Amino acid sequence: MRPGRWAAGLATAAALTACGGTSDPAAGPTTTTADARSGPFFGVCGQVTDDEVRQALAVPAFATVTRNSVGCEWEVSGPTGPSVSFSWYRGSPIGRERAGSELIGRPAADIEIAGQSGFEALYQDALGQPVLCESALQYGADFVHLSVTYADTTPTADPCVVARQLLETIAERAQ
Repeated sequence: MRPGRWAAGLATAAALTACGGTSDPAAGPTTTTADARSGPFFGVCGQVTDDEVRQALAVPAFATVTRNSVGCEWEVSGPTGPSVSFSWYRGSPIGRERAGSELIGRPAADIEIAGQSGFEALYQDALGQPVLCESALQYGADFVHLSVTYADTTPTADPCVVARQLLETIAERAQ
């Protein structure tokens, strides 16, 4: 092992040992968490109806609507057409989702809806047209996430306006 790596490894081990807690075994480990409370109940699809999603997205109909234990997806014409997806993440950090959006070129901006903080990440096509928006709101240790995309079609509405409208409805109906 090279001396620089050995010294860095030793320093890291020392720091971890120093942060390990007390020498009293009865005291137990010390941990910190940001907000470990579970958020409210959102129900199937965040309690938004197919009609509400269709109206917000400004499309005539959905070819496919998928509902399962982790979320919902409304598709107009498959993976190359407009769609909306909803996910409810229990005990998962919203920061990881935000970082992922930023990592793939969708700069995230802070948002607040109904007193809940979150983010919105917009993607524009080569013509500068907004075609995809990811929006999420934090609820304790949980978060809800919407992805609105027009994919290869001309948008009929701003995807972030659609996402915000749907998140407002979801926040209003959270139990």
